Amino acid sequence: MQARLKVDDGLGHAAVDVLSNLKKSDGQLSAREQKVANFVSSNLERVSSMTIAEVAQACDVSSPTVVRFCRTMGCDGFREFKIRLAQNLAVSLQYLDVGERSEPETGSGILDQVIGALSASLNVMRRQLDGEAFEAAKNHIAGARTLLVGGIGGGSSMLAQETSNRLFRLGIPVAAVSDSYLLQMRAATLSKSDVILLISSSGEADEVLSAAEIAGGYGATTLAITKSESTLARSVECALEIDLPEDPDIYKPTASRYAYLVIIDALAMAVAQLRSDDTTENLRRIRASLTAYHGRTGPQPLGD
Repeated sequence: MQARLKVDDGLGHAAVDVLSNLKKSDGQLSAREQKVANFVSSNLERVSSMTIAEVAQACDVSSPTVVRFCRTMGCDGFREFKIRLAQNLAVSLQYLDVGERSEPETGSGILDQVIGALSASLNVMRRQLDGEAFEAAKNHIAGARTLLVGGIGGGSSMLAQETSNRLFRLGIPVAAVSDSYLLQMRAATLSKSDVILLISSSGEADEVLSAAEIAGGYGATTLAITKSESTLARSVECALEIDLPEDPDIYKPTASRYAYLVIIDALAMAVAQLRSDDTTENLRRIRASLTAYHGRTGPQPLGD
């Protein structure tokens, strides 16, 4: 019955997914507890501001019944239940009410939606990106003895790996890290002349903030691609700040990651031009090694 999510909820223990437990409990509770469950399901936002006596009266049950229901939901009592419910609702309302939908788009219609969101995100990013900050980031990366790129979570992990993929071919010793513990360890090995680049769409992830503090404490240059005015943006020496609105359509993959990819590609191109001699020779070697490996000599992407 109890579905405990292993996330830090700020209360010192694992969080409880009240909404999931409500769904799982349907038809499995005692008659009186089911009345409470039905009332809560129909008044999700209202319950958080009610007293236990008010809920009991609305359900025509006793206060102890309400407490038993809360414990069945995985909470210690009514107070914790209200906290959990409020937390769940804060991140879940857009998934609970997706509205009426017409027939699903197919083929070119879906493609147009994705491309439209991508184009909108890129236009916003282009207006927001600071040219001086970009130049500073480029120079720091081009002059780095070693570069550590960190990103925690699905999107940021992918972006960190792609940054490494773009930059190693330019002759820059670079490593991408997405494990939170390893990121702290690698950050602690950096020193003057080294650079850490942290990628975070929220700019509030504790693991990333800690890595910036550790690396900076040992003299490394700290860079970030992150949300405007975030804690991470304020914590590093140079931040490429963007604040991209997300599409309210919960079924559409986030378009903001494309904007981050464009920034990464632009940085890679700028660094390549700044280190043109090394870049040209490295790309030649890479192409020669691949030709020797697979035997193909036809046109291939120059950057790869």
